[in-house]
Amino acid sequence: MSTIHVDVVSAEELIFSGEATFVALPGEAGELGIYPRHTPLISRIRAGSVRIQTADGGEEFVFVAGGIIEVQPDCVTVLTDTAVRGKDLDEEKANAAKLAALEAVKNAKGEVDLALAQSELAILAAELSALRRFRAKK
Repeated sequence: MSTIHVDVVSAEELIFSGEATFVALPGEAGELGIYPRHTPLISRIRAGSVRIQTADGGEEFVFVAGGIIEVQPDCVTVLTDTAVRGKDLDEEKANAAKLAALEAVKNAKGEVDLALAQSELAILAAELSALRRFRAKK
């Protein structure tokens, strides 16, 4: 079976590094599916889930808050400011942050404040969606 090396790197740490048979993630223009020997590609990615089918038949799940993907025929690198392993996602914390972001949207005092609050709200909505998808697969 053919594999591809995958690295998911956040600003703080290496989240995942290993061999995979398939990677799926939210590209800027839609869902991307990467198999070994994929055509080289660099793209921005949206907030959402990176799903990695590992060489041993398992599946890894990582939430990313956007970033960049670089694909080479034998390697996939996902670079993001924020990434959380699926097993470490905290629904209570995400819901509390979403409520705070909704409050920030209501209390925004200008276009810049509003845009920042809406961006944060979109990321938290994607995180909660990713969390629900992760839990549904268990």
